[in-house]
Amino acid sequence: MAELKADVLVLGAGMVGVSAALHLQQRGRDVILVDRHERAGEETSFGNAGLIECASVFPYMFPRDFAQLLRYALNRSPQVRYRFSDLPFSLPWLLRYFLASSPDRALHSAMAELPLIRRSLIEHEALIAEAGVPELLRKTGWIKLFRSEASLANAVREVERARPYGVAGEVLDGSAIAAREPNLTGEFSGAIYWPTPGFVPDPGALAKAYAALFKRKGGRFVVGDARTLEQEAGGWRVQGAEGGVAAREVVVALGPWSDLVFRPLGYSIPLGIKRGYHLHLAPRGNAVLNHPVLDSDLGFLLAPMNRGIRLTTGVEFARRDAPATPVQIQQALPRAHALFPLGEAIDATPWKGARPCLPDMLPIIGKASRHAGLWFDFGHQHHGLTLGPATGRLLAEMMTGETPFADPTPFAAARFG
Repeated sequence: MAELKADVLVLGAGMVGVSAALHLQQRGRDVILVDRHERAGEETSFGNAGLIECASVFPYMFPRDFAQLLRYALNRSPQVRYRFSDLPFSLPWLLRYFLASSPDRALHSAMAELPLIRRSLIEHEALIAEAGVPELLRKTGWIKLFRSEASLANAVREVERARPYGVAGEVLDGSAIAAREPNLTGEFSGAIYWPTPGFVPDPGALAKAYAALFKRKGGRFVVGDARTLEQEAGGWRVQGAEGGVAAREVVVALGPWSDLVFRPLGYSIPLGIKRGYHLHLAPRGNAVLNHPVLDSDLGFLLAPMNRGIRLTTGVEFARRDAPATPVQIQQALPRAHALFPLGEAIDATPWKGARPCLPDMLPIIGKASRHAGLWFDFGHQHHGLTLGPATGRLLAEMMTGETPFADPTPFAAARFG
């Protein structure tokens, strides 16, 4: 079969890669999207809470509270777990994460990402309209529950801290919680309702809808192996399932697998992994969940997905490809049943995914320093679904010589040397 050629190869067909491909296509580039799966959105983009977090100004940084750190160290926190066998792998990255989470550096990360957060829902709305899938976006916002007065007080302070940046949050008492979610059961000190974030009831389907739009507009989707990437005269080449695929430029948008490409090319980027799990359960009887609901103190979230009620866990620090250890799902299940009327599990086993993270909780977006035509777009931490279209636009503007809508400097790979 003859070699396929294009202007740009985008490696990775998750939300980040598909969004970058669409924005490059909108700017006149002939793009080939390459993924190891035959369909888009089969990995990290498939499993998340479904939130387009346009109200999340401050990223998830390493805590400074001693009591919280002690719970993490003793592996007793439902929000965070680590595998003892993977500590030698995880500790160096966790130290960098801790250092990058100082108040000054955390504020720097927040302000750098703020223009992307503000554009996140806007960019999704434009693509959803063009893709013709309005049913995949609900304007419900979401609810964060608190069982102690101390955790509620901390959350109220965070709401006040975010207000100057245009973030709206409403404090709910017990009766207001019951009015919004009458099927919840429990003793709560209160909750925060975030009205502006969008909710996607099938994140994997949204990535597939964007990929279908890309193909309708003339884009090509090829099954291939990103690990075969090699530089050649005039550009880059990977091996597809049916032959070679070549282009002048290439975008690495492989999320937690991006190191399989950048490390062989000589780049030392501290890409870390936060693993997570989810399980779908049927609601019992006529029970309805109206919003995604995070039980903050118990460390799990319930989201009303098309497939059922999705129970998602906190963070597991472990090697990306280590065997699944869904302890957090097992711990959360009885607590979730106590919170909401849940029936039988719909999934045979819990799903496992990996969030790609840099220590400063900012993605890497932009040109590689030592290879012509090589671009990076990965490391979106907890916000791959949220930021995919916004970072796709930023990257496409950089690649096509437009004035970027946000300062790309904080996202450069060179910040890590």
